Amino acid sequence: MAGLEGMEQPRPRSDSAAARRGTPGADRDRDRAPAPRRPVSAAPEPAGDPALGEVRLPSRPQSAGIARRLTAAVLLKQWSLTPQLTEHAVLLVSELVGNAVRHTGARTFGLRMLRRRGWLRIEVRDPSRGLPCLMPVQEMDLSGRGLFLVDKLSERWGVDLLPRGKTTWFEMRIADR
Repeated sequence: MAGLEGMEQPRPRSDSAAARRGTPGADRDRDRAPAPRRPVSAAPEPAGDPALGEVRLPSRPQSAGIARRLTAAVLLKQWSLTPQLTEHAVLLVSELVGNAVRHTGARTFGLRMLRRRGWLRIEVRDPSRGLPCLMPVQEMDLSGRGLFLVDKLSERWGVDLLPRGKTTWFEMRIADR
């Protein structure tokens, strides 16, 4: 549920609760071993390199972690960029992916990274044409800081409308070695 990440959700009543209420058949069910829980499936690791082309990811909260790992791997290992720049880029990717997952209603989104002389550009593409909005941020705000961070930590950012959807991007200056 949007905006309720990390909040405890109501739990269905267990058989032991039924036994305490005196529900018929509760004594019989109490002695039975609980059914094993199925593990929550994690988002599959994508095949692909966002530095070579767009990587498609499922629009699920777990995809933010995959996008962060991909970003860190490309920036640190492939492109040998600084740890601080990588940390900032990973944070901004997380914010853009979070917006794509939370606000677009899309089933998937795309992640792409581009490097050209002196610049790094990271793009998140989704099928929604709804534009992100940079809102004023107050000290006690619990949410709504994503684009504020993108605005402060990147050199520039923007949104390109596409015939079907949009690309939200940011750029950072990098030192070429």
